[in-house]
Amino acid sequence: MTTLAKILVVDDTPHNVKLLADLLTARGYAVTTASGGSEALALIEKECPDLVLLDVVMPQMSGYDVCRKIRENPATAILPVVMVTALDPAQERVKGLEAGADDFLTKPINQPELLARVRSLLRIKKLYDELDTLNRTLESRVNEQVAQLERLGRLKRFVSPQLAEIIVSGGTEDPLKSHRREVTVVFLDLRGFTAFAETAEPEEVMGVIREYHAEMGKLILEHEGTLERFAGDGMMVFFNDPMPVPNPAERAVRMAVAMRERVAGLSVVWRKRGFDLDFGVGIAQGYATIGAIGFEGRLDYGAIGTVTNLASRLCGEARPGQILVSHRVIGAVEDIVQGEPVGELALKGFLKPVPVYNVIGLRA
Repeated sequence: MTTLAKILVVDDTPHNVKLLADLLTARGYAVTTASGGSEALALIEKECPDLVLLDVVMPQMSGYDVCRKIRENPATAILPVVMVTALDPAQERVKGLEAGADDFLTKPINQPELLARVRSLLRIKKLYDELDTLNRTLESRVNEQVAQLERLGRLKRFVSPQLAEIIVSGGTEDPLKSHRREVTVVFLDLRGFTAFAETAEPEEVMGVIREYHAEMGKLILEHEGTLERFAGDGMMVFFNDPMPVPNPAERAVRMAVAMRERVAGLSVVWRKRGFDLDFGVGIAQGYATIGAIGFEGRLDYGAIGTVTNLASRLCGEARPGQILVSHRVIGAVEDIVQGEPVGELALKGFLKPVPVYNVIGLRA
């Protein structure tokens, strides 16, 4: 509703129209007039008044017919209508209410009563308008949320759930922008997979990969890790980015132990099919450069640095069932892990031998 409420006066008697128009204009209302039903309906559609004062007896189209037309239109279904007539009010009031009128006044008009009812109906109209605005705002927000959830669902197919939520919310600095952060990196792959892939049927290879990825994927999400990439049987997962998490080394080791147990269960099934496969893991902790890697049209969220190389080398050195970790990792999880030193290993890409530890299991 505008600041100046707009009232449409409909009457086929010019004297009555002028009387009501002068009265309402003097009280600060914007007034438009019509001398018949068809003209009134056209003005309602064009001018969108806030209230209609409607004479009952008019040629061609009665006030009742006009009122029914107003109510049939969803856009004017709640437009306040006051019927005005000189006929017997006891009989005409019921007809007016049945036609959809909100109120009824008899001629000659009692001016204080008219103004009081106009004010009352305009207050109700204002409340309806505010409620309609709120509903539209709510509907818009719901649609926006639904669209956001759909975008989030699509993004989660390609990036980690944490990264997808950050991108969609847009509440922080661009997470794809390169940045430095300390992370715990986990490399894992299947032992014997290359030989298996060379001898097995493609359908068998894809079946094993699906089972393996499905089980590992559940554990990555459960421990809030960020999957950087799949590469056949190999996976790289890191912790503490894009969302910082407490105890990233502990999460990484707990996930690796759970994965080892899960793969042990899968291996039983695979051996029954004649597939000799096992599992190895390498874990390291340190600073990495993280962000979008790739080119326009194909970007991955990746981590680069010595820490990723070290985790990869440790994974390569792990024997079936082993979880090899760096000195920093074993130092961070020694209270919850049973570990044993493996010794200092000469790893490709590292000038000095690296002290390595094997995770036997979690302490009770």
